[in-house]
Amino acid sequence: MNRLNERFDKDVPVQAGTTSTRPFTPGQMIRILIADDHAIVRAGLKQFIADQLDMEVAGEAATGAETIALVRTQDFDIVLLDISMPDKNGIDTLKTIKHVKPELPVLILSAHAEEQYAVNLLRAGASGYINKETASTQLVGAVRTAVQGRKYVSPTLAQVLAEGISGNGDEPLHGSLSQREFQIFCKLAGGQAVSQIADELHLSVKTVSTYRTRVLEKMGMKSNADLTYYAVKNGLID
Repeated sequence: MNRLNERFDKDVPVQAGTTSTRPFTPGQMIRILIADDHAIVRAGLKQFIADQLDMEVAGEAATGAETIALVRTQDFDIVLLDISMPDKNGIDTLKTIKHVKPELPVLILSAHAEEQYAVNLLRAGASGYINKETASTQLVGAVRTAVQGRKYVSPTLAQVLAEGISGNGDEPLHGSLSQREFQIFCKLAGGQAVSQIADELHLSVKTVSTYRTRVLEKMGMKSNADLTYYAVKNGLID
């Protein structure tokens, strides 16, 4: 398992947060922030969490901006974050949360299969990745694992990671990207211009262009259209 940890810890930056996370003590109530733009999903998660005597939903957010505002102003033990937020996607929101409160665990919720996003998000600082189709069976264990400061790896993701280490699996092309390269890849594939990406990420246009070149080289592609086609084909964007 140490080798698995080495794989998804690569490229995770050490960042100084602006505020601290309250220390979690075993036995205390686990305060959860649910961040999902679908009210019905939030309601379902709330109902499931209500059955757990040691967990409570302490906040809800429907956008990335709301999520970050709540993280800045309130104390939570963990964030359940949807990867597809309307204003600020889950990848960007995750990076901001880890900058504001580096020790705050974030579990990613997604409709996409683990092999598509999970490794890159773990590298970016996520404490785990849960497919929404299996959330009801994995959620409680994942939350308890994450608040203890450990990574939650589902059986499916463990198999993906093991195959990658042994060389028996076919790693997707985007699996070779660093967390920043993957972030920029998703934006390029979604149709954003280099200048827009630079503005959003507070980087220079030259820096984003350099990342774009690296992404194209690593993935063996020639244009943004190739990236978009790949992303759609592999279910990375709708």
